Amino acid sequence: MHSFPKHLIDGYAAFMRGPYAEAEGKYKRLAKEGQAPTTMVIACCDSRAAPETIFDAGPGELFVLRNVGNLVPPFQPDGGQHGTSAGIEFAVNALDIENLVVLGHGRCGGIRAALNPGHALAQGDFISKWMNLLAPVTAEVTTYSFLTPTERETVLERLSVRNSIKNLRTFPYVHEREADGRLKVHGAWFDISTGELWLMDNETGDFARPEID
Repeated sequence: MHSFPKHLIDGYAAFMRGPYAEAEGKYKRLAKEGQAPTTMVIACCDSRAAPETIFDAGPGELFVLRNVGNLVPPFQPDGGQHGTSAGIEFAVNALDIENLVVLGHGRCGGIRAALNPGHALAQGDFISKWMNLLAPVTAEVTTYSFLTPTERETVLERLSVRNSIKNLRTFPYVHEREADGRLKVHGAWFDISTGELWLMDNETGDFARPEID
């Protein structure tokens, strides 16, 4: 039998001594009463861009869905098994969330694979097909010959956020709730190297850094 990774056991021990001990009452209340987060974050699986860490969120505060490239597919209720769409449906219809954030980030491996068909990640069974959700946007970005590879990745990372929001609005319940004010949809992009957070303007699509105290 393989031993469980020691660094995870050590991390769990530290969690029990620190965060859990400090918020034990909150954990017990959440277990008894259930969760009621007001915000959902759709983020990338990347280990460097955890929403709970970026937004300093405690237990029960964020409903987080993570996938490669923080992508949202269009609303497509067919015979397939759609994990991302199921998470969105649960957050909106069961949890009645008030805010839905698509969070992109810098140096995204999925974006890099989308821009480089010869990349090792693009040769697998799933990643290249998943990143095809971005195909029209990727095709446009590859025509920007004046950009460096790094600049091209940053452009696609941000366009990907806009594309995911466009797809989110194909979900009838997202469209309906956003239209009547029950739900607000947001876009954001996190720079791993500097820690900067950039927020998308819903009117223009531009990204800008927020003023923070």
